[in-house]
Amino acid sequence: METSARKGRVATKTRKFVADGVFQAELNEFLTRTLGRYGYAGIEVRISNVGTEIRIRASKAEDIMKGQKKIREIKSLIEKRFNYSEANKFDIKIIPLPATALCSAWQAENIKAKLLQGTPVRLVVSQVLNNVKRTNIAKGVEVIISGKVRGQRAKAQKYKWGFLVTTGQPKRDFIDEAVRHVELRQGVLGIKVKIFVDNQGRKKEGKMLPDYVKIHEPKEDTFKTKERGPTTSTPQ
Repeated sequence: METSARKGRVATKTRKFVADGVFQAELNEFLTRTLGRYGYAGIEVRISNVGTEIRIRASKAEDIMKGQKKIREIKSLIEKRFNYSEANKFDIKIIPLPATALCSAWQAENIKAKLLQGTPVRLVVSQVLNNVKRTNIAKGVEVIISGKVRGQRAKAQKYKWGFLVTTGQPKRDFIDEAVRHVELRQGVLGIKVKIFVDNQGRKKEGKMLPDYVKIHEPKEDTFKTKERGPTTSTPQ
């Protein structure tokens, strides 16, 4: 009986984690389509006894707040899709980003909009790299454009500045990555943007790069200088 009860608990926990993951993935995809042009950069779901709070991070938070009709629309669609009611309330909160240039989602949407306008790929990517450089905070940025950029043969073009962490847990903690797709006349282009910010040794959400070494300033030597009296020579 004990083993069957344990199996039931494990199955319930697994189902809960899977359901939470599906909920966040579906909500993230919906908000990416609806709020992509406002620089949508991700969500944070907080569940409490009062209800569920969905925090939406966006670079153009002021523009979203101006259009209250858009927020009410999104709220009603989420309520209908996930069966929220008066007993199970939820609220939406828009949070602005401190630095839009360091948001990979905003940079990917910017590239997408300019490619749809017909701007050359190399010019668009160089503008993105320069914007990230000017912040003096990012350690590296990488932009990959794949598809039929020129001619009938598909290929991938990689543009890079600085350096990026590519393996291990620091990649998950410090690399901000975004992927977008552009539908052009010649086909679909893929856009991938990666931005590496290590906060220059300061902890990011309680995490720090494992290879960071802090060199302390040497301490000043404090010697007590004793005053010496006059030297007397002894007769030989």
